Amino acid sequence: MAEICLALAASHTPGLTGWFDKAPEPERRVVTEAYDAVHDAVVASGADVLLVVGNDHVANARVSDYADFTFGLAAEHRGPDEWFKPWLRVEDYVLPGDPGVAARLFEAVRDTGPGVRAEPGDLRFDDNLSVPTAMARLVETGVRVVPVLQNCTVPPVPDERACYAFGEALGEAIRALPDGLRVGLLGSGGLSHEPGGPRYLDIDEKFDRWWLDLLQEGDHERILTEATFDRMEQAGSGGTAELLSWVVVMGAIGPRPCTSLGYVAVEQWRCGVGAVQWHLD
Repeated sequence: MAEICLALAASHTPGLTGWFDKAPEPERRVVTEAYDAVHDAVVASGADVLLVVGNDHVANARVSDYADFTFGLAAEHRGPDEWFKPWLRVEDYVLPGDPGVAARLFEAVRDTGPGVRAEPGDLRFDDNLSVPTAMARLVETGVRVVPVLQNCTVPPVPDERACYAFGEALGEAIRALPDGLRVGLLGSGGLSHEPGGPRYLDIDEKFDRWWLDLLQEGDHERILTEATFDRMEQAGSGGTAELLSWVVVMGAIGPRPCTSLGYVAVEQWRCGVGAVQWHLD
């Protein structure tokens, strides 16, 4: 029986790499310390594999044929994608993959919904994988990465309960992996933002702090009842629902509290930025 040894979530706004210096120094320090904590947690956990669950920004499929969840099966994951380089300003990276683990997890959960797929070739990564890779220095950790890209934008979007149920199935599949394997989870996305919309410059700090407070209490049923997809959309259409990646992680580990690693609302980054680590006994 494998073990889920780590559960984290963090924002991946491109402002963190593309225009980091535009934020005031105290806010930059909070975010740097939060992502340093993510790096240290990955190392301390002894994770062999890290599943990074993050939204796909319609970069890997047509809108008319869009998967809900896509497992990356490649032996290496390279980024950032060429189109996004001027925007992200992230150095090229290569992360080791784990095709065997990725394939076994995909086979275990593929029947949980019609939109679960696997991609044996290269995926196009923007801020979903590139920002946590850069900010948390994942290459230095040597951890093998399995990306799971999810649909948070193209209707019909799997809502909070569908994502939680997928997470539950994913957690069972992880625990069924070979004995001794240590697996970490990182939800990549959020917090409140509305990319390209009328509230592009707005951050719903009240929502963000409410969400983080709910997570720290650890009552998952309350979160699923109150922090719905529609409520996320109210806090920022087309962006805030990236928090569904956090919901997948929650489903995989079950109800438990977490610790906030920090939060800032920086207008220059166009997004509320925060990170959490769940308590795993």
